[in-house]
Amino acid sequence: MLRKYGALVGVVVAAVFAVAAPRAGAVASPMLPDLRQAPVGCPGGRDGDLAHCSDWDVCMVAEISAPRGECLETGPAKAVRIRFTSSVDNVGDGPLLLFGRRDSTDEPTMRVRQAFQSGVDGPIPDGFATAQRGTTAFAYYEPTRSHEHWHLMGFERFQLRTPAGEPLSTDRKNGFCLGDRYPTHDVGRLTYTPQVGTAAGRVAEMLEDNTCAHGGPDALDVVEGISVGSGDAYRYDVDFQWLDITYVPSGVYDLVHTANPDRSLLEKDYSNNSSSVSLSVEWPDEDGPMMTPPKVEFLRSCPGEGRCS
Repeated sequence: MLRKYGALVGVVVAAVFAVAAPRAGAVASPMLPDLRQAPVGCPGGRDGDLAHCSDWDVCMVAEISAPRGECLETGPAKAVRIRFTSSVDNVGDGPLLLFGRRDSTDEPTMRVRQAFQSGVDGPIPDGFATAQRGTTAFAYYEPTRSHEHWHLMGFERFQLRTPAGEPLSTDRKNGFCLGDRYPTHDVGRLTYTPQVGTAAGRVAEMLEDNTCAHGGPDALDVVEGISVGSGDAYRYDVDFQWLDITYVPSGVYDLVHTANPDRSLLEKDYSNNSSSVSLSVEWPDEDGPMMTPPKVEFLRSCPGEGRCS
């Protein structure tokens, strides 16, 4: 995944950038992010149309504990997973900007504070010490081979649910390295986007292909976030980017993607924090070792909704 995260870095320090002074008479109110999800299986920057959502597959694996595992064309297999790309857009009024810090390498995690721009032309904090809001979120260094960077834990949640909302399978990976990976499909229609030379524009430059201290387990500081009009995506072939469906019976279910599930991060709007797809699972009629994966079909897409079937 070096293409995604760029060059290796050791320690990421809090970025310092100039800020513009508020206009005379302007009210310096916080500019809040708004996190929008495409249904799972959609590549970043697409609108959620099922015709565009082909970034997913069904994968049989020989090792149940493998974070990714090599997909088997035929069995015997020990587990079956549905793998999918997930993406989160920022379509709010200001950047999602988070600074993590720990005092020493003896601490396994970093505390996280959220920073806000004060007014359209106002300043933006330059690091953990000046970020305005403490959070219950934390950052953790994920050492698996397709990550090796600091994750913001609890940022997203995936579940396979019955049409009545009962969870049948829940993700094992809910930490993410956040950065600007692509422009949103409707970036030209947003009322506010970062402009070159402004404080928000400099934050966007900092977050472009942000590496989250990739290759730096000894880092003391890290920055994560998504600029307005940009999004962050994780491909379906990344470690832990899947749900186990080995024991899910044939039927119709909702695959639900939720960002900021515990609302630990302050947003402009929480009503659009989930998106879902309705899908069918059909197992072959066979006994003995698992030789053939189930047939899975995406039936319907429900952007912005937590229920779909």
